Amino acid sequence: MNNKVDVVILGGGLAGLSLAIQLKRMDPALHIVAIERQQHPVREAAFKVGESTVEIAAHYFGHVLGLREHLDGEQIRKFGFRFFFSDGVEAIDRCSELGVSKLLPMTSWQLDRGRFENFLGERARELGVVFLDGATVKHVDPASDDGLHAVEFERESVATRLEARWLIDAAGRASLLKRKFGLAEDNPHDVNAAWWRVDGIVDPNLWSRDNDWLLRCTPPDRWRSTNHLCGPGYWAWMIPLASGTHSIGIVADGGLHPLEGIKTHALAMAWLREHQPALAKLLDDPRHGVLDFRFLRHFSHGCKQVFSGDRWAITGEAGLFLDPFYSPGSDFIAIGNTYICDLIQRDRAGQPFAPYAGIYQQLIDSFFANTMTLYRDQYALFGDARVMPLKVIWDYTYYWSLLAPLFTGGRIADIAMLGKLRPALDRATSLNIAIQALLRAWNARNDTSSPPQDGRLLDQYLIPWFHELNRALTDPPQDDATFRQRITANVTLMERLALQLLAEARKDHPGIDDAGLSSLLTDVAPGEPLLQAPWVA
Repeated sequence: MNNKVDVVILGGGLAGLSLAIQLKRMDPALHIVAIERQQHPVREAAFKVGESTVEIAAHYFGHVLGLREHLDGEQIRKFGFRFFFSDGVEAIDRCSELGVSKLLPMTSWQLDRGRFENFLGERARELGVVFLDGATVKHVDPASDDGLHAVEFERESVATRLEARWLIDAAGRASLLKRKFGLAEDNPHDVNAAWWRVDGIVDPNLWSRDNDWLLRCTPPDRWRSTNHLCGPGYWAWMIPLASGTHSIGIVADGGLHPLEGIKTHALAMAWLREHQPALAKLLDDPRHGVLDFRFLRHFSHGCKQVFSGDRWAITGEAGLFLDPFYSPGSDFIAIGNTYICDLIQRDRAGQPFAPYAGIYQQLIDSFFANTMTLYRDQYALFGDARVMPLKVIWDYTYYWSLLAPLFTGGRIADIAMLGKLRPALDRATSLNIAIQALLRAWNARNDTSSPPQDGRLLDQYLIPWFHELNRALTDPPQDDATFRQRITANVTLMERLALQLLAEARKDHPGIDDAGLSSLLTDVAPGEPLLQAPWVA
């Protein structure tokens, strides 16, 4: 092996192998070495958490990396997100259900992470990446000038030193460069998680014998959704894996549901019997043998810097991680990797790249901060069957209106376009901050002592404009004028939705604090309501 290479990637998991493949597709001549501690092939099913993809990640894996054939043939097509407001209730078919009755146009998948990372390793090697599994990084010496970065590692008892022009940390929570440079950033989002995998598919349709309830999804495959069982301060997930297993997890605000109550399998099951007894009953079936169990305290973290003009970068959980609700982890891998590829491409072309490292740092910091508003201080309202469905609609609308089309439309690194869109993006940010505060105030005034037993389905598929936002993510690239008009129209839609949410909150609580939202909406004409019954009274 040549000891001087173009790119060394520390870590051969989802972030690192995706980056290696993206770089090779961009420039097949690049000499890339990826160093991974785990031996390959890794175990399927009980390997890593983070199995659900959403629209940015789905576009990234399927289109940017060209992996659609594997995803369609070896993973599970996702039936969207689905939410049940079911704290303490065993008869879940009598609880409010939020989801889609049919598949939306934009395809996404549930990933068996072991199976997927095995495939990524094989694909990377096919493209010419030197993928060294079973290797341990011993020392990293980043260059501070135009010199080469140095990495020392050991594999099969052989010590090797590599020198590289570009050094990328994709080592997950080991965070090699973050620790090296002291880049850890405090994050007050105090949420914990416990998760495990079980044999067999855990089918939500076993919760009911009501034929109407069973058949109100076409096909009647609730099991393919990322199913969320929601209550005040927490949510539990159910995610199917293509290896014939199911991922189960509990994510909870540390102040409302301390980690000490869920940090073993026995404790987690006892917690489920209290808060989500219908899921606990399904899991008590001896056919659902437990494959693993893990927990993570205060999982959300930031990073002061992930892109450097000194030719190093950090991607994936080695740098930033928000929250698993809405599954943004792979989205941020897609965005970060795309920026890294652009920096390396500019360097290879002999163009100035350091200024772009600063710009991309500002952008990803902004995306991180704006997305964090969807989660921070919001867990208390997760069990509110009146407010939470409206929050979900708002949060999706915000995502599908701005960040998702920027990525799927190939504009995430288009600095000129982002500059032209700055007023619209700033407007959307202000609206979102005010809406999140309104939702908190609305929930605080509601009586959420027990979830309603109304058995209603809040069907996102039947909202025409919502369906169209999703469909538009599949459009081919647009010219500048058309794309700019699209984003501007999306922000206008957000204004109308915000106005209706404010009216609904005031209908419930006339004196509610609107967090300045009314002043933001002074000149907005309401038009026809965007949400009809049963979403609103």
